[in-house]
Amino acid sequence: MPMGEEHLAGDILRQAGGLVHGQRNDSYGHPLADLGRTGRLWGALLDEWRRGTDPDVPAELVALCMVALKLSREVHRHGIDNLVDAVGYVLCAARAIEARGADDRAE
Repeated sequence: MPMGEEHLAGDILRQAGGLVHGQRNDSYGHPLADLGRTGRLWGALLDEWRRGTDPDVPAELVALCMVALKLSREVHRHGIDNLVDAVGYVLCAARAIEARGADDRAE
């Protein structure tokens, strides 16, 4: 590792560790609970997709999974950023659906 990269890597590791064991843990709870809730929501969202033949998860479904992540975190503890991000991901899903031409709204 070139000089300086080792220092940067150590800084990144310390900052991430501080977040995971501090602020993020306080905001979202233990990763086992936080990611467990999220996994259950993602499982429900991905269930229908898994029955298909396309190995790639469509962009709009990724956006909905991110909405589920934000809702899971909101259930643990309210944070305006969770709600703002969730709405942002819904808007991203809508844009992906429109771009794909899969918008099937009733006229």
